[in-house]
Amino acid sequence: MEIFNLKFYLDYPKFVSSFDLNQAKTLSLTQLLKENMAKEDTLKLDGKVEELLPNMTFRVTLENGMIVLAHLCGKMRMRNIRVFVGDTVKVEMSPYDLTKARIVYRQK
Repeated sequence: MEIFNLKFYLDYPKFVSSFDLNQAKTLSLTQLLKENMAKEDTLKLDGKVEELLPNMTFRVTLENGMIVLAHLCGKMRMRNIRVFVGDTVKVEMSPYDLTKARIVYRQK
């Protein structure tokens, strides 16, 4: 996307000064981050609770074999939903840190 924008500005130099070209670089990078790195872009996986840790934190083994630290999401804390060892849960993970997760649903 950035290359396309730069090419567009380089094709029309009479309308664009060097300041506008630098501004276009910055604008395209921020747009790229906003479009591709939204909060809703999370990895959703199933896992099994292996260990209870303090402060509503759990060690969860995911279906692909990874072990992550997970905490309860806010709505589960408010509703006092209990999670025990052996429960199957659905977790959300950020693509930035694949060692931490958020438990969003407990399977029945």
